[in-house]
Amino acid sequence: MRVGVIGGGQLGRMLALAGLPLGMDFHFIDPSPEAPARELGHLIVAPFDDRAAMFDFAQAVDVVTYEFENVSAPLLREVQVARPVMPSTDALETSQDRLSEKRLFQSLGIPTTRYVALDHEAELSRAIEQTGLPAILKTRRLGYDGRGQVPIYEPGDAGAAFQTLANAPGGLILEGRVVFEREISMVACRDQTGAVVFYPPGENVHQGGILRSSYAPFRESPLVRQAESHVGRILEHFDYIGVLAVEFFVEDGILIANEMAPRVHNSGHWTIEASVTSQFENHLRALAGLPLGRTDMRQEALLVNAVGRMPDASAVLACPDVHLHDYRKAPRPGRKVGHVTALADSRESLEELAPRLFEMVPFERHG
Repeated sequence: MRVGVIGGGQLGRMLALAGLPLGMDFHFIDPSPEAPARELGHLIVAPFDDRAAMFDFAQAVDVVTYEFENVSAPLLREVQVARPVMPSTDALETSQDRLSEKRLFQSLGIPTTRYVALDHEAELSRAIEQTGLPAILKTRRLGYDGRGQVPIYEPGDAGAAFQTLANAPGGLILEGRVVFEREISMVACRDQTGAVVFYPPGENVHQGGILRSSYAPFRESPLVRQAESHVGRILEHFDYIGVLAVEFFVEDGILIANEMAPRVHNSGHWTIEASVTSQFENHLRALAGLPLGRTDMRQEALLVNAVGRMPDASAVLACPDVHLHDYRKAPRPGRKVGHVTALADSRESLEELAPRLFEMVPFERHG
C-alpha cells in the first residue's frame, strides 16, 4: 500500500517508521527539502497550496492522510475525487476553526467553556460580559503551541490584546478561562467498519502553551468513561477513519473539551513503547482496512518533549528504561525537536525519575 502524507514533519516520520514494517511505502509533500520524513519515502517539495503538486502527489498513492491541520480543506475535497482522504475533510475543516470546534462539541452534548466570536474591538466589552474574566482572546484559525492567544485579566487589558491579534485571518474568539485541576488527552482510533479502540488517557503539563510532558495512564475511571463517550460521539458524527485526539480540562469532576486534532498527536507519542500497538500503527491499519491492534499498556509511561534542541543522548540513555527520539530537525527555540519516553511499573517510579529528565531534556521557548 502506498500512503501519501501531507506534511513531512516528525509525525509523518513516525507514521513511516510504523508503516514500513507492514510493507507500506510512503510519499510526502512538504515545503521544506529538510523535512524530517525525507529519509523514509519519496518527498515532493512544494507549498501545500500548490494544486498541481498536490495532484501529482495524490496520483502516486493509494490513500492520502495528513499530519497537521493547516491544509486547505477545499483543495483536499478536490483531491478526494481522485484518492480517498482519511480522516474526513469535514473533521479537518471543523478542527481548523475554534468556533466550529466549540459549536460541534456543544451540538454533541460535550461541555465547553463559555465563548464568544468577534471581529471588531467594539464587540469586546459585551463579549467579556458573557465570558467573564479572566479570559483568553484567541485567533480562530492557525494558532498552535501557545501562538495566537493573549490572556485578558482586567477590562483594561482588552484593547491591547485585541490589537495584538487584530490582523489574524478568520476572526477571533474570546474564551472564558477554565480553572482546571489537570488536562488530559484521549487518543482513539476508528476503522472502516466502525470499530473503535481507545488508548488510556494521558495527563498533560504545558509550559507557555507547549506540551512539556505527559503521564499515562490517567486512572480516574468516571472521567475516563466520560472521555470515551465524548470522543466516541465525535468519531460517529464524522464517520471517522483513523486516529483522533481530543484535549480536555478537568474541572470539578467534569470534562471540558478544549480542542481536537484529527491526526496522530504529540500527547500520544508514548504509545510507541508503552502500548501493544502505537497510535501510528493503528492509524495506518485503519487507513489500510486492517484490523485495529490492542491498546493495552505494557508499562506506565512519562513523555518529555525536547524543545529548542536535543538533550545529550548518553546522559538520557543512561537512565533505566528511557527511549530517545530525535526528529532530525534543526535546533530553534520553541521548536519540538525530539522527545523521550520513560517506562516503569508505577507512577511513583516515574515521578522519582521526572526531575532528572526535566533537567536533562531542554525546554527552550521563543525569545
